[in-house]
Amino acid sequence: MTSIRMNKFLKYLTCGLLVIAAYGAQAQMPQPPALAVKAYLLMDVTANQVLAAKDPDMAVEPASLTKLMTAYLVFDALKNRKIELQQKLSVSERAWKMPGSRMFIDPNMKVPVEDLIKGMIVQSGNDATVALAEGVAGSVERFVQRMNDQAVFLGMHSTGYKNPEGLTAPGHTTTARDLAVLATRLMRDFPEYVPYYAIKKYRYDGTPAANDTNRNLLLFRDATVDGLKTGHTQAAGYCLVASAKRDFPNVGARRLLSVVLGADSENARANESQKLLNWGYSAFDAVKLFDANQAVVTPSVWKGKAPVLKLGALRPLVVAVPAGSAAQLKTQVVRPDPLVAPFTKGQSVGSLKLFQGDKALFEVPLVVLEPVEQAGIWGRAWDAVRLWIK
Repeated sequence: MTSIRMNKFLKYLTCGLLVIAAYGAQAQMPQPPALAVKAYLLMDVTANQVLAAKDPDMAVEPASLTKLMTAYLVFDALKNRKIELQQKLSVSERAWKMPGSRMFIDPNMKVPVEDLIKGMIVQSGNDATVALAEGVAGSVERFVQRMNDQAVFLGMHSTGYKNPEGLTAPGHTTTARDLAVLATRLMRDFPEYVPYYAIKKYRYDGTPAANDTNRNLLLFRDATVDGLKTGHTQAAGYCLVASAKRDFPNVGARRLLSVVLGADSENARANESQKLLNWGYSAFDAVKLFDANQAVVTPSVWKGKAPVLKLGALRPLVVAVPAGSAAQLKTQVVRPDPLVAPFTKGQSVGSLKLFQGDKALFEVPLVVLEPVEQAGIWGRAWDAVRLWIK
């Protein structure tokens, strides 16, 4: 994805993350259940909307949720062929001696990247995490710098990393909102690696069977849950970023993401996450407005080789609305006029506003689906005359 398209995506995602504030002020929103946690956020990933939140910008310790960013950088290195899944990495003394959760690797081993990924995700192995960080960046310190750089790039403005594994350290903090941004981007940018997060049990050959079960209890309770990561330290409490995907008529797969921080126990974080996910699916309906690459509007274009400009979205346009209120939805296209070529694919041109009755809810950008090149000199001259007459 180019930096220009990435910035447009981040703008769109930020718009979605702010929906709850604008929507809640103007329309009657379903009230979320009471949760015994310090902070939480529930996001409809399919619609890019926050459905509910409590203290989403409060600074918290991420504990092993830190490993979501570590995984993001590892997956990026795989995508760019800087490392390979079957490539074997050495285990340093530093990795071997890591405290906390481990996959129990040692300096006598050379472990494939894929096994280290499974150890980091399923067993939450701090030793596997450090081995991956050193294998990708050469040192933990350089890897942590990349983590912070990536956080800035993703728009995680309230996050600071001090290590790749999540052990308590001064300044090692994040927020529920930033975690939602990170988890959403991880799933969208690297869908081929998301299945690792649904693995229930894993143990590397030659290591003890202890700590071989995924701590995400929802994987064992709810067949629609496919990730993502647990975290726990004394300061952070019990935390869970959970992802679920359920199928609905006319929409297809609909993904929700819950971020629950500071629960009192492993069981409590699973219960509160399940409660939040179930509420999101029942309290809100998903409505598909347009398919990906479907023209929302085709206005006339001037001085171009094509007579019209197809505007739409590169992803399906889906919105989440309070259950039973879909019939009240109205849309309005806002765009500049006249439209004068050239236009490039993906270029933002106007927006689609959504209303419920007469109440404005939010808007999403419309982009050019097919490029329109500038016409020749005579075509431009003729349209210039027509525009002057108009």
